[in-house]
Amino acid sequence: MKPLARYAAITGYADLCASLGTDPTPLLRSVGLDPAGLGLPDRWIPAVAIARLLERSAAATRCPDFALRLVERRRFASLGPVSLVIREEPDVRSALKFLMRYQHMYNEALRLRLVEAEDVATIRVGLELGEPADTRQATELAMGVLHGLLRDFRGGRWQPLAVCFTHFAPEDTSAHLEAFGPMVKFDQEFSGIVLYTSDLDAPNAMSGPSIGPYARQFLDTIDTRPEVTPVTRVRELIELLLPTGRCSVEQVARSLGVDRRTVHRHLAEAGQNYTAVLTATRVDLAEHLVAGRRYSLTEVADLLGFSSASNFSRWFSNEFDCSPRNWRAQHRTDTAVRAGNALV
Repeated sequence: MKPLARYAAITGYADLCASLGTDPTPLLRSVGLDPAGLGLPDRWIPAVAIARLLERSAAATRCPDFALRLVERRRFASLGPVSLVIREEPDVRSALKFLMRYQHMYNEALRLRLVEAEDVATIRVGLELGEPADTRQATELAMGVLHGLLRDFRGGRWQPLAVCFTHFAPEDTSAHLEAFGPMVKFDQEFSGIVLYTSDLDAPNAMSGPSIGPYARQFLDTIDTRPEVTPVTRVRELIELLLPTGRCSVEQVARSLGVDRRTVHRHLAEAGQNYTAVLTATRVDLAEHLVAGRRYSLTEVADLLGFSSASNFSRWFSNEFDCSPRNWRAQHRTDTAVRAGNALV
């Protein structure tokens, strides 16, 4: 299956095209995207389609800095539920690590890797689209968003030591200098951002208990998108918070920028309560993670927020009437049998 990304990755695309005198509809359809999808930011689409759309759009508008202009139209809340959680992380390092750990929640093709050596850190940015495609514009979009997030985390007029791209420089670099500052470098061995390690340990300037404008933007989407409900928002946040060990209703409420009573009220209106949503989310995740091969059972226990593998095993046995080890073994046997029958 090709890696997917959310329509939110191209937030502001139609407005940008219009400002450049170009109709976005033919461009979207040329890469197999539905123009109506722009109004559904949480809908998933092939990431390679986004990469191709950006390249064709840059060519059609004769605007080599198309992706950088798109970054200007992005908002912090475009990251979806991840944005509500990293806003609460205490320092830049923890916010960045959370962003990296859950990058699959907003873009399955994006690969962020942190490398530290003495007092210098490098955040390397890569894209794995599943098939060959030009990634210049997509890389500049990802780098622009990452640079903006780091500036939000650090606050003020922070600048990195360097912003590196593997592709060659355009004829006019003024847009890149304006977006990233004077330390932009092209034709490098990697694409990424270089900064001091002390920047990673600095307090997260966005962290705070009060609801901010970004959280308000995100919460407003509950009223504008019928497929998104308070219950689904709480479930999304539970999935993100379980591995952190901070999955209380108070933390969910803080991430949403409301008090716990508001969370309880919204869930009650939907005929739910927090404990039931938490359990149902854990059950769904456990069934998927235990059946898979990517994580050991100890890692699954950690991802589901259990203090130990033994606690997880007892909980799983109570829920499924089977130990996680036996469940995994039986699932693999069933999978092998189905594969064998398919060959007959």
